[in-house]
Amino acid sequence: MSAAAPLHIGSERLMLDPSGAVFFPSRSLLVLADLHLEKGSAAAARGRLIPPYDSRLTLDNMSLLLRHYSPKTILALGDSFHDAGGAERLAPGDQARLAAMARQTKFIWVLGNHDPALPASLPGDIHAEWADGPFRFRHEAGIGGPGECELSGHYHPKATVPVRGAAVTRPCFITDGHKRLILPAFGAYTGGLDVADPAIASLFPRGGRIFLLGQGRLFHFPIGRARARSGVAA
Repeated sequence: MSAAAPLHIGSERLMLDPSGAVFFPSRSLLVLADLHLEKGSAAAARGRLIPPYDSRLTLDNMSLLLRHYSPKTILALGDSFHDAGGAERLAPGDQARLAAMARQTKFIWVLGNHDPALPASLPGDIHAEWADGPFRFRHEAGIGGPGECELSGHYHPKATVPVRGAAVTRPCFITDGHKRLILPAFGAYTGGLDVADPAIASLFPRGGRIFLLGQGRLFHFPIGRARARSGVAA
């Protein structure tokens, strides 16, 4: 299994996984952002014929994390489905896999802008946002109150960094190392928004660090080392 990187937010030790997930050892909590399940079928309905395997691949990756971390709870930070009808479009086999996961692990679904409503038949609990101690789990980063630590998704952050004379662009975590962490998108067919974009950069006025997803490991740099490159979130 890939090597996770430790990060302290508030008084808590988090493990950043190269898959883009976050594990809280003390809470046995696994956090994922922006699964965008059934993005392929949504594209097909609009005439874009892309391979309809995104949900299967994303669930495969979730299964690997479940076997590795054995979390008590999985928390999905919104946009878990690409649109409001995504949960109903899951293939029967994918629905069965998700139900099997939910029998061994509690699921908490935070609502996102792509899935502002989820069916009650979805296994687990549904919340606009979720809190546990000083931690607030939201789809999109907020202002934050005193003493609040925040994990969010939404932006699908990516960064471009120089490597051996070339430039490499990859999804990334981005954190101020103090009270805020934005997760990369976990879904198989997701795009990304560059960390230099004002929508992201404005959330880190004092700088911070990026953790670039690599093959089985993470590479971390100051935000200032990333090169600006245009990109849009999907």
